[in-house]
Amino acid sequence: MGSNYRKKLIRQLSCTDVFCIAAGAMISSGLFILPGIIYAKVGPMVILVYILAGIFVLPALFSKAELTTAMPKAGGDYFFIERSMGSVAGAIGGFASWFSLSLKSAFALVGISVFITLINQDITEMQIKLIAVGLCMFFTVLNVVSVKITGKVQVFLVFILIALLLLYIFRGMMSLDVHRYVPFMISDRSAVFAAVGMVFISFGGLTKISSIAEEVKNPTRNIPFGMILAFCVVMFLYGLAIFVTVGLLDKHEFAGSFTPISIGGTKIFGSIGGVIMAIAAIFAFISTANAGILSASRFPVAMSRDQFLPGFFAKVNKRFNTPHYSIIFTGIFMIVVITFLDFENLVKVASTMKIILFILVLLACVIMRESKILNYKPTFISPLYPWIQIIGIISYSFFVYKMGTAALFTTVVFVILCLLWHRIYISGRAKSKSALIHIVERVTAKDIAGDSLHAELGEILRERDKIIEDRFDKLVKKCEIIDIGKETSLENFFTIIADKIANRLDVDHRQLFDSFIEREKESTTTIRPGLAIPHITIDGENKFELVIARCEAGINFIESMPPVYAVFVLVGSRDERNFHLRALSAIAQVAQGADFDRDWLHAKNIEQLRDIILLSTRRREKI
Repeated sequence: MGSNYRKKLIRQLSCTDVFCIAAGAMISSGLFILPGIIYAKVGPMVILVYILAGIFVLPALFSKAELTTAMPKAGGDYFFIERSMGSVAGAIGGFASWFSLSLKSAFALVGISVFITLINQDITEMQIKLIAVGLCMFFTVLNVVSVKITGKVQVFLVFILIALLLLYIFRGMMSLDVHRYVPFMISDRSAVFAAVGMVFISFGGLTKISSIAEEVKNPTRNIPFGMILAFCVVMFLYGLAIFVTVGLLDKHEFAGSFTPISIGGTKIFGSIGGVIMAIAAIFAFISTANAGILSASRFPVAMSRDQFLPGFFAKVNKRFNTPHYSIIFTGIFMIVVITFLDFENLVKVASTMKIILFILVLLACVIMRESKILNYKPTFISPLYPWIQIIGIISYSFFVYKMGTAALFTTVVFVILCLLWHRIYISGRAKSKSALIHIVERVTAKDIAGDSLHAELGEILRERDKIIEDRFDKLVKKCEIIDIGKETSLENFFTIIADKIANRLDVDHRQLFDSFIEREKESTTTIRPGLAIPHITIDGENKFELVIARCEAGINFIESMPPVYAVFVLVGSRDERNFHLRALSAIAQVAQGADFDRDWLHAKNIEQLRDIILLSTRRREKI
């Protein structure tokens, strides 16, 4: 890596940025263009269709929030899919994520044309394309220069947009005609579900934030909170804006219109109202494109890190702290699409891919849970697991079916191209084992999974939780850990411990053994069922040793309590008394963890036992 580049991205985005990126990615064509098309199919029931579409996005929202808090890394969908299902699924997921997001963002910029013509009817198609290309270049440069400034621009755009929509909603409430809401229900259920599928795509932008999780401050809190808040606010705006628009417009004005909100603005405020809502729509499309460039450009970064793409895509500029090659490549692709392609059908393909990605993400959540990898520790837990994932997979499969044969055929061709790239470029380079292998290992009772994914998740946890090693952590890293396979007596256990540390402490083996036994006679060191912390003081200076032991069958410390399976043995000289107390406190905090006992007994090897302690949530001493 050259001197002008670094490997890691910098955490610069706040909870407000997360909210605005997620919200801004949702509010565009789904609100300003699509309602007229849906109204033509289902009439006033369009209000219910939008609410149902929002409900159907919840399985993807909850699953992505869980996966992102467990693995807040650049690449989002790609990272989750590759780590759970392997390199083939990862290649398809990575390319599909980048392609669909880039295409949708380009479409958002071209979609501005519908509203620019409301402001200036003399503008030509070429001028509109030039404006779209200019905006794409501007946001590409902005993304290269600063993620933080990009986030601030997004905050400005989204808050202006929300303010204009609230003005439209509250003023529109005073001009509603209740007769326009009847008849509300229609009998054609297939039309309703098809409409829900169309609107469902509009919520897809909500989960874009997972692709830039590596650049979010305090991701364990800010990502789920920002995503859920964005969902609630956008649902509120969608539902009320559509409700108001139905009450403002006659059927012939609403059905099939590409600018229903702008027409509604004209009804409320006159011609200036139409212009104001057209400006709101332009802000919405621009914010979608900005969020799209920011999010899409992180997929090549993640894929390059895994050697799925050439290495330069992962380079991060030291001056700007942004993956400039990946951003520029994404921007160039969008400019080519805007300038040369008639991509109306390609957008439908991108929508199909997005739904398929949602299905893969739901599967990834299930696989990561069922793999029982100890270092998979999300701070947000998807509710109603696994039923909400199962419902989501079935529902999304139906939406894919409704996208039509042409879109499905093109998607299959795209998948085949991804498989060819995997065969030509990726095969032989991918080294990580997926979580799916861990499930196979559990079923077959064969040791085939290895520890690569467990170790990688451990590194992610260290970065996520900002774990800075203190003296106790350093002691744990070098200490002896013993895994005793069979039930043993207390005397036999202390004999093993004395053998392990007598030479290192320069103390007689028999003296150590007698000290342990004498300490147990004074009072048992069993802290609670399953846990004991034998600790003794020895002569000398600057002496301190820790030995950790697991015995699944149990060690009989005292007859009145169950056998012990987790033992932390502390031996130190008198001058180390203060650290002795701090070590006892650290062990107590580790053992109080909600999943400590389960993880301790399920750990596959000594290094996993060590990680349980090193990655625990506890107060660490400043060095």
